[in-house]
Amino acid sequence: MDKEYLLKDFLSYLGLERGLSENTVKAYNKDLSKFYGFIQSRKVDLKSVRRDLISDYLWSEREKGKESSTVARNLVSIKSFFRFLTREGHVDEDPTEAMDSPKLWKKLPEVLSVNEVEKLLNSAEGRSPQAIRDRAILELLYASGLRISELVNLKVFDVNLDVGFLKCKGKGGKERIVPVGSEAAKAIQRYLKEARAKYLKKSSDFLFLNRSGEKISRQTCWKIIKKHAVLSGIKKYISPHTLRHSFATHLLEHGADLRSVQEMLGHANISTTQIYTHVDREYLKQIHKKYHPRS
Repeated sequence: MDKEYLLKDFLSYLGLERGLSENTVKAYNKDLSKFYGFIQSRKVDLKSVRRDLISDYLWSEREKGKESSTVARNLVSIKSFFRFLTREGHVDEDPTEAMDSPKLWKKLPEVLSVNEVEKLLNSAEGRSPQAIRDRAILELLYASGLRISELVNLKVFDVNLDVGFLKCKGKGGKERIVPVGSEAAKAIQRYLKEARAKYLKKSSDFLFLNRSGEKISRQTCWKIIKKHAVLSGIKKYISPHTLRHSFATHLLEHGADLRSVQEMLGHANISTTQIYTHVDREYLKQIHKKYHPRS
């Protein structure tokens, strides 16, 4: 069976019958040409390709540092190709039929160590209204695990510093109660006493304000995080969710149960929270490697 002919036939089918764009067809060609090279190196014919060989190929791509989204796209290309080959009678059985997208290869969120969080928080020092506000934002994000969108929509009356809790609305408007740590409470109290009035140009119930007296935006919060990551010398890639990821991971590392973390994060399904158990296992592997005499 001429592999090159079959690939050319498949690409023609994508362009002429399915009407896919030229760029999309080129992407399929690139993915499948690499897969061809792999099976040729294994001296395997297309009719002999089995699921485990495809899995080996995908894992080899992941180990080369390819993003999980790229690996998932490769699987989509391979699945489409084998569906075509099966339908056209070129292979007897589709080896990809029961293969799902590689969810297990989902990239784990980047998290900061406790020391890195300390550096990040301490970089927001000073007596200016901006420094006081930024410190309160950073402290609260780490203490509560809030999403940026949840933080910017907080109202002053949503935060009860006396009892150490805040009320927020998550995805789908679902309300939840989240603890506020003592350090975050002190930072917010200082912001309310010393800085918020400097931002207040008109009446507003929103807790965190910008220079115009409006509700602070997600983009501004993101800039604040990036700015202080640079100031603290953190080299890791920082995303808007980095402090949320760090919050969850540090809780689990110190013995919190998954259900409690799920509730604090506002995840509807515990399977969403379980990604942090993978992060925690990576942490345990590092500890084992560092301290076990035969690791």
